[in-house]
Amino acid sequence: MQKGQIGVTSENIFPIIKKFLYSEQEIFLRELVSNATDATQKVKALSRKGEITGDLGNLTIRVKVDKEAKTITISDQGIGMTAEEIEKYINQIAFTGANDFLDKYKDSIDAIIGHFGLGFYSSFMVAEKVEIITKSYKEDSKAAKWSCDGSPNYSIEETEKESRGTDIILYIDEESKEYLEDSKIKGLLEKYCKFLPIEIGFGKEKEWKDEKQVDTDKDVIINDINPLWKQKPADLKDEDYMAFYKKLYPASFEDPLFHIHLNVDYPFNLSGILYFPRLRSNLEFQKNKIQLFSNQVFVTDSVENIVSDFLTLLHGVIDSPDIPLNVSRSYLQGDSNVRKIASHITKKVSAKLSEIFKENREDFEKKWDDLRMFIQYGMLSDEKFYDRSKDFFLFKNTENKYFTLEEYRKIVEANQTDKDKNLIILYATNLIEQYKFVEDAKAKGYDILLLDGQLDSHFLNHFEGKQENVKFTRVDSDVVDNLVRKEDKVATELSKETQEELTPIFESQSAMSVGSMSFWVQYEALNETEMPVVITQSEHMRRMKEMGKLGGAEAKFYNNLPDNYSLVINTNHSIIKQIIEEKETAIGDKLKEYYGNETALNSDLEAINNLTKDKKEEEISQEEKDKKSELEGKINDLKTEKTTALKDYGKENKLVKQVIDLALLANNLLKGADLTKFVRRSVQFIER
Repeated sequence: MQKGQIGVTSENIFPIIKKFLYSEQEIFLRELVSNATDATQKVKALSRKGEITGDLGNLTIRVKVDKEAKTITISDQGIGMTAEEIEKYINQIAFTGANDFLDKYKDSIDAIIGHFGLGFYSSFMVAEKVEIITKSYKEDSKAAKWSCDGSPNYSIEETEKESRGTDIILYIDEESKEYLEDSKIKGLLEKYCKFLPIEIGFGKEKEWKDEKQVDTDKDVIINDINPLWKQKPADLKDEDYMAFYKKLYPASFEDPLFHIHLNVDYPFNLSGILYFPRLRSNLEFQKNKIQLFSNQVFVTDSVENIVSDFLTLLHGVIDSPDIPLNVSRSYLQGDSNVRKIASHITKKVSAKLSEIFKENREDFEKKWDDLRMFIQYGMLSDEKFYDRSKDFFLFKNTENKYFTLEEYRKIVEANQTDKDKNLIILYATNLIEQYKFVEDAKAKGYDILLLDGQLDSHFLNHFEGKQENVKFTRVDSDVVDNLVRKEDKVATELSKETQEELTPIFESQSAMSVGSMSFWVQYEALNETEMPVVITQSEHMRRMKEMGKLGGAEAKFYNNLPDNYSLVINTNHSIIKQIIEEKETAIGDKLKEYYGNETALNSDLEAINNLTKDKKEEEISQEEKDKKSELEGKINDLKTEKTTALKDYGKENKLVKQVIDLALLANNLLKGADLTKFVRRSVQFIER
């Protein structure tokens, strides 16, 4: 028996492997089965080269759990090892046999998974002792047994083994007894090894015999050695892709929209299938749907570093031996090759979308509502994808018709270009809540887009920044006459004095401050057939607040601000004229008294100001200063009294309250107790 110490630079190598080298303990099984796959692939390569003659026999890799013995055994009929090779490839950590073999047989080998020579040592994450029983394919080779208890000490001795290949026997430690459950091992094999190119057997198929289930000699094969992405697209049908999707995502209830079959040989190797899921009302940031494989070995479903961020919304598989992995294969290492692969996938996705758009516009439009959010996310996060996608990005109007920007421009530019030569694209986000505004805009001959997606506010900002003289405006962001301003604003005929009187009357109503909402009174000379009061919200402010819901420092700032609305009073409406007349009847005399007193005080103040205007500060007497201060105070007090009188009058004015509530109702802002009061008040008005 030969004894020695494993060639490592530190006696602490095993604690490092056990705790830090691998990100997840469970991948020990993946590494050992992958090594067995490598060994089997090598045998097949040697056979093709003529260096092994005769029948290779059953090459199935078998995994067996013995709960009583507390062991897991991984057996293969692969290339095997001599005692010298154990010394070289096992005892000298990280001196991998795969690289030597690849150099010699690079033209005939299918795929060698191992790169670092450390996969075998992941077994010590769960085992207190590991044994290797192996026999090389070489003629006259003697079988060898290697044993190690997790310290740098090992032993190698000659043993008996009939057939070529290797058995790895793990003696599971007390902390890892969960791996002695068949269900646990079966789950790990299905997760990591379900597409390995060599059949993996776990357990035996059963049959009914003597009134009970008994094992047969036939292995239960847990993997598909020829997954769909390794096959030629020309040989496959849509049903094949759909069946494979169901195999990948058995819990999925919706079929994908379509797929892309990736197959690249140069300048890197890449294969895979990507599926487009349906994304509608909510953005599913579930970035664990694309499965990454390396030579058919599952690596991870966190692929943020291998594809552009927006592509993580897709489903499917990517397989590439050219993606650099760390020693545990669990994290990706960013390099230029990875960036090239990511860029290529993005290009293929945009090319597929463009192909559908050009070849079958009708089908593309049918899928658009499910694709829009994905494409928007891509255009927001990837400039190259934006450039490739802008020509097939579609807008849908309220008549359910679809247009590219250029198509839409030709339709609306004649009627929706303002006096500053800006194309004004009108849109609604909710056809029920914004019904009146939509109808008013249509009455003006305007066309309205429907933009009701979660990303629309972000997207419109981004999109506008790349267009010249194009502005998106929501239909309720201003009164209809101002949406597409063809000429300068028409001044209202109401005097400044009348406006100053109406403002506190309208501000007196409790409806002018609802929750976090606040209202600013404005005056517009609108058509007399328009509503007496219209509530609008600034396009910029509303869009920023909507963006704040999805994050971003600036947007969050806006999101914390109150909702500011403009309460626009239609000075041409008969009800507003009625309110003005009733105000004059009710408190006109009182207001005249205020104005008379204010005029007298202003006259006295003007006299003082004229008397002192040419004097320097030190030349003005204290008496003059006191008199001026006294007059200013009285004027301010008088203004306060006047405003208070107007507000007191307004608080009790049911007509003012009614027209404000009507405007709130039109914007879906009147709710709860205020809505109930409005209904009761409406009945009272009808009964008059």
